[in-house]
Parts: sequence; structure tokens; C-alpha cells
Amino acid sequence: MADAFIFDAVRTPRGIGKDRGSLYTVRPTDLLVTVLEALRERTALDTKQVEDVVIGCVTQTGEQGTCIARFAALEAGYDYAAPGCTVNRFCASGLQAVNQAAAQVAAGWADLVVAGGVESMSRVKMGSDVGAMFDPATQWKIGSVPQGISADLLATLRGISREDVDTYALESQRRALRARDSGKFDRSIVPVRDINGLSILEKDEYPRADCSLARLAELKPSFEMLGRQFGMDTLTRKVYPHVDRINHVHTPGNSSGLVDAAAVMLIGSKKKGRALGLKPRARIVAAVSTGDEPLLMLTGPLPATRLALKKARMELKDIDLFEVNEAFAAVALTYLRELGIDPERMNAHGGAIALGHPLGATGAIILNTALDLLEERNLSTALTTLCIGGGMGTATIIERV
Repeated sequence: MADAFIFDAVRTPRGIGKDRGSLYTVRPTDLLVTVLEALRERTALDTKQVEDVVIGCVTQTGEQGTCIARFAALEAGYDYAAPGCTVNRFCASGLQAVNQAAAQVAAGWADLVVAGGVESMSRVKMGSDVGAMFDPATQWKIGSVPQGISADLLATLRGISREDVDTYALESQRRALRARDSGKFDRSIVPVRDINGLSILEKDEYPRADCSLARLAELKPSFEMLGRQFGMDTLTRKVYPHVDRINHVHTPGNSSGLVDAAAVMLIGSKKKGRALGLKPRARIVAAVSTGDEPLLMLTGPLPATRLALKKARMELKDIDLFEVNEAFAAVALTYLRELGIDPERMNAHGGAIALGHPLGATGAIILNTALDLLEERNLSTALTTLCIGGGMGTATIIERV
């Protein structure tokens, strides 16, 4: 097996994923073109050398349909010889794309691959691709419920209170604002511009400077009516009959935000990098995905982390930094508590509660954040992981070089 290296990584800012967001007027293809062009320019990349463009995207319909990876690469002026592939592993799609690229390189089947993700949640609505996940027959057969119900069930099972999730959310906001406003994200962010070259968005738009515990406490639970009045809570008793009543604690303030964004990385072998004059920034040590119980569905980062460590022949103490997607505050709190991780080592620059979760791009973005943090703090190793709809987890370990 060969080593797979990350040579560079770029992303757009995250724009609010609604029609009032700054990126609402920007096609998802153009978001992806923005980062593909930036990656080529930053690395002086001869795109004829690129053997695949692997892009994660969750809602593959409308403007995000018909293999957005291939057509964005063509619009970005990549050589015709660089093919494209769009992948969907729900919330981990961006990280899955990176892992798939790394596997191609490690197997010797490719020497240079561009990988990342894109999602325009303002223009292509989450769930508009329908499918089995939203089919009542499937939901009844496997006991599936909306993720918000699962998040509240997780909080109930782990004894996580409303105060706990709000306190965690406030800290995520503080960290994200501090990082954004002090320029910690600037190395990787490329502005989104219009056809005239004028800037549309240069910094992450979602963080709330006015956030406080008092404001968070005023928000009503997002899933209580769905769970209690529409019977979704009852569906959970098929697997968790001992839970008499779900404590609905998640609100828009302590759950991940809808945003628009794209991100890509250049991944390849040491030999190809040397031939092209590329200096590796990190080595991909392990890349895994696991299945987990599909009704609770949000605990996937735990088995994924354990498997990644096993594959890498490492222990938790060998990891300097963790990036765990904040789909819901209870997900991050469960991860911290069950693995006994120092909170200062996880999501040091905030997470999706403050910065947003552009489904197909998030995995690539938070791996990018982990890479930048390792260099910023002169550390060695980082582990990135996400929970996934349907009960899965994906994790990637990198080592700075």
C-alpha cells in the first residue's frame, strides 16, 4: 500500500442556506468551480495529471444532479482527461470523497485525485431528492425517524439536558467567531465572486455574535410537536421500549445550521507530488466508515473512531486534535463524554452549530480545518468524524508532514 498525501485544501465561506443568504444567487456548480479554480491556481496544477475528481453531494437533484463533479470540472477549465464522480454518504459525503480518493492513491490505481464536496441548501432543498429515507413503508420496517427525533432520543438516553446543549452551543459560537474574526480560516477560504469579479462573500456568514444563554433558552424545541403530536416518539419504542418519554432539547440554536459551501483537496502519491513540485501537508493515515443502529443513528462517530484508531494502530492519546461534526449538540457531547476527550482538543474553532453544515461539503471542510489547526499549533495528528443518517459513521486520521 502506498501513502496518500494531502497537498493543498481550499473552501468557500459558508453562506446562510436560505433565500436571504449571500450565496443564494450562486449556482452550486459555481461554488464548486470557485474552489476547483482556486486549487488549480494555488498549486499551479496541470489538470491533465488529475486522474479523478470525486465530489460529495447529498441532494443530487435539480441543480445538483447529473454528476456535478464532472460538469463543474469542465466549467472550471480542467482538462477533458480528468473524469468526475459524485458520491453520497449523506452528511459524510465530503469526507467519503476524500477517503475514496485516498484509497485510489493507496491502491496504486491513481496518483493524483481532486476530492471534496458541495451543497447549496438555499437552492436545492434538503430532502427534495426524496427516496427510501423518506418513504413511510421503509421507515416503519426499519424503525427510522427524523434525525431531530434521534438527537433528542440520544440526549434522553445519555442524560443530556437542555442546559447542557445550550451551553455547548454557546461555546461553539464563541470559538467560531474568535477564529473567523482573527483570520484563522483565511488560509483556506477563497472568496465567492460574481461574473464581474466582484466579491459576494469572503467570510463565514452563519455565526451569531449576539448569541447568549438567555437567547438560546428562549428558543422552542424544534422536534417536540413532530415527536409527541405526530407520533414519531412512539416509533422509537420499537428499539428503545424503556424510554417512556423523550426529552426534546434541540432547537435551531443548538443544532447545525443550513448553509451553502464547497471545498476541495488535492490528494496524491509522494512520487507524483515530487514530479509536479508539490509539497505534502499531511498524510492520510486511516480512512473508514462503519454502520450503527439506524434509529438512534447519530452515535456512528464512536465506532468509526475506534475502527480508525485500530486500522492506524493508534490510541486516543495519540490524537492531538479532533473535529467532530456538530449535527446536534448531543452528538458532540456524547462523543466527548464517552471517549473522555478534553474539550479543548475538539472543535477548537467551533463547529456546525455556529458555522453551519453544508451536507455534501462538511466532511472536506472540517478535515481542512483540522489540517490548518495542526499547522497553526505545530501539532502532529488529527481525527475527523461525522455521524450519518441511517446509522453510519465515517472517520479519517491525518498526520502532518
